[in-house]
Amino acid sequence: MPTHGSMMYWPRRRASKRLARLRNSPKFAEQALCNLVAFKVGMTHVTMVDDTESPSKNAEVAKACTVLEVPKMEVYGARFYSPNQFNNYQETKTEIYNKAIAQKLNIKKITNDETKLDAMKAKLKEFNEVRALVVAYPKGLSAEQHHPVRFESVVGGKNVEEKFEFISKVLGKEIKASESFKPGEYVDVLGISKGKGWQGPIKRFHVKRNFHKATNKIRHGGPLGAFGSGKIFYTVPRAGQLGFNYRTEHNKRILKLGLKTDIEFVNKRAGFSNYGLVKNDYVIVSGSVAGPAKRMVRIRKSIRHRNETGIKEPKVVYVAK
Repeated sequence: MPTHGSMMYWPRRRASKRLARLRNSPKFAEQALCNLVAFKVGMTHVTMVDDTESPSKNAEVAKACTVLEVPKMEVYGARFYSPNQFNNYQETKTEIYNKAIAQKLNIKKITNDETKLDAMKAKLKEFNEVRALVVAYPKGLSAEQHHPVRFESVVGGKNVEEKFEFISKVLGKEIKASESFKPGEYVDVLGISKGKGWQGPIKRFHVKRNFHKATNKIRHGGPLGAFGSGKIFYTVPRAGQLGFNYRTEHNKRILKLGLKTDIEFVNKRAGFSNYGLVKNDYVIVSGSVAGPAKRMVRIRKSIRHRNETGIKEPKVVYVAK
């Protein structure tokens, strides 16, 4: 019985959190944050000058794109990791917070604050990794999410000292998307797909309907396997959860990094469908992004080294409204 479901995505269970998980991050020498949070606004298309080696080179072409709104973000702390017996990252209890932001976020146990940065600098040899703690404030956006979103971000640098130096500079300060990414850069977008609830094998795996005289059921998956196997293999199409899964899309090109003062360039007259108007900084990426409008996504530096050949800033002429 032919099916359309890929066994690569298994098990097909619901995502445990609304913030997409980040299992891996690239290593890069530039002192910047590796990933940021944004909210999906919707899709549109842009006309831009084709800068590839295709037959339409230097001509204006139309490309489908997705608009992502970036909320206000601040670096509120740093987290230090020490190597374990397998030389992996083992989370320690050593964390440094900006006291004003931590109290605002209701973090009760504040053992270390920014006044102890010099003391931690002397102990850097004990750690093999330091990462930034970032908080996003989506309140006021059309995403209709009001509570702050806290997440961890890998920091670029050649060694732990450079990473610590960068976090010390930005601790307690607002961070912009333009400080971490550039127009024309290829990034990975991590999101959660649209949730469709519990569905049968026909919608879930596109199996064929049974002949009306074959059994007393039509929309079931047919036989569950061999008679004497004693178990049902996971490859048998069965009913279950469809959608609301973690998905990572690689190498999405940033077509434009827009500022809050430049929202008229992207805003539609009546707002985006199921979202509304863009009110803050925004990012336009090529192609589609997983999930519905208003869903939170993560923008991460490309892990497949697509930017090593150089970053060319695209020339966007027009955004469809």
